[in-house]
Amino acid sequence: MRWVRMFESLTDKLSSALRNLRGVGKLSEENMAAALAEVRAALLTADVHFKVAREFTERVQAQCAGQEVLKGVTPGQQIIKIINDELVRLLGEGSTTFTSARPAKIMMVGLHGSGKTTSSAKLGRLLKKRGYKPFLVACDVYRPAAIDQLEILAKQEELRFYADRESKDVPAIGKAGLAAALSAGSDAIIFDTAGRLQIDEGLIDEVKRLGAVVSPDEVFLVADGALGQEAVNVAKVFHESLQLTGLVLTKLDGDARGGAALSIKSVTGIAIKFVGTGEKTDDFDTFYPDRLASRILGMGDVVSLVEKAQESIDQNEAERMAEKMRKSDFNLEDFLSQLQAVKKMGSMQSIVGMIPGMSGVQLGDDAERQMKKTEAIIKSMTYQERRKPDILNGNRRQRIANGAGVRIADVNQLLKQFQQMQKMMKMMRGGNQKKLMRQMEAMKGRGGFPGM
Repeated sequence: MRWVRMFESLTDKLSSALRNLRGVGKLSEENMAAALAEVRAALLTADVHFKVAREFTERVQAQCAGQEVLKGVTPGQQIIKIINDELVRLLGEGSTTFTSARPAKIMMVGLHGSGKTTSSAKLGRLLKKRGYKPFLVACDVYRPAAIDQLEILAKQEELRFYADRESKDVPAIGKAGLAAALSAGSDAIIFDTAGRLQIDEGLIDEVKRLGAVVSPDEVFLVADGALGQEAVNVAKVFHESLQLTGLVLTKLDGDARGGAALSIKSVTGIAIKFVGTGEKTDDFDTFYPDRLASRILGMGDVVSLVEKAQESIDQNEAERMAEKMRKSDFNLEDFLSQLQAVKKMGSMQSIVGMIPGMSGVQLGDDAERQMKKTEAIIKSMTYQERRKPDILNGNRRQRIANGAGVRIADVNQLLKQFQQMQKMMKMMRGGNQKKLMRQMEAMKGRGGFPGM
């Protein structure tokens, strides 16, 4: 979930506000006033609608005032729980379910440039992973190359596709596409509609006529998250005319401040169902209010981390590697395999952000560069050298350094730290916990093992 970086500033400001409550024995209006003023300012800075920010802090104030701090729980922890619950409510608690209808007919609407075509393919890919048989219908007959773009994406993701390049009759195209999808046995039919630079009667009327023909189970507005409060206004207008069932917020991997995500449910009553987090077709996530709230408050997102691991790491392979580690039989070939599996989960920064207490840790580009360097060094070795690094003499190390485009000192450092890692595994096997802790501290002081 790379897109959560848009909330980093809000996370920092909320953490600062809550820090002032440490050591307080009882939450009261007096000791809450300054902290909630900071919370409200943080929300406004994040481009949250002013009414939403005001109502949010008022609800938190009402819940906190006069509450006795529970035994073993600090006031800061107690208010974090209250704010977390309110954030979940603000973002759309319990309202992000997808239709249970089969076949599911989904109509994608929105302004020009919001990312409807790409989002249609991304949604198709996601539904395919869930066991559906998606079918894309091209209903954007105005934008140059829109049909070609959708067709290319459909082929890339092995999704069924329908288009009529001769007709301009959108309802007729939708009707024919629906018939083709049903004939093919598809159970998730996605209609990619046209957009405009601004909302007009022609756009709304055309989508209404298409809807009357295909009777969609879901009408998703695809909105550019970088628009901030303008995205909220667009959602209101579309909802009044089309009765939206959900929103897809796109371009959330950029520098948007997150105000649209935090305001849109409260202002429009429409739940965010999915979020686009990048240009690739796999940069698309189901929206989970509770997980985002947890990450905004710096509490990580263990559920998403586990899900990413399950998607990226083969269970049998993981068990095999665990057994090799237990037997202290872990070599550089094994480590390369694990390194590549971790890369599939996303950037190191995104993974760290899901770990509780680590959301504020910034790895920078150096962690990614170090990971790539480690991979390049191991790949420059022969299969035998990876399995038996003890045979690596000076000439071999120089050859590996040249092949990886690094210094021989980098190769030596990797091998030295790998030896330390092997020693740690032997200590784990032997149960020498004190010695193991000393070894881990020593590795930490020297920067740890590259890529880990």
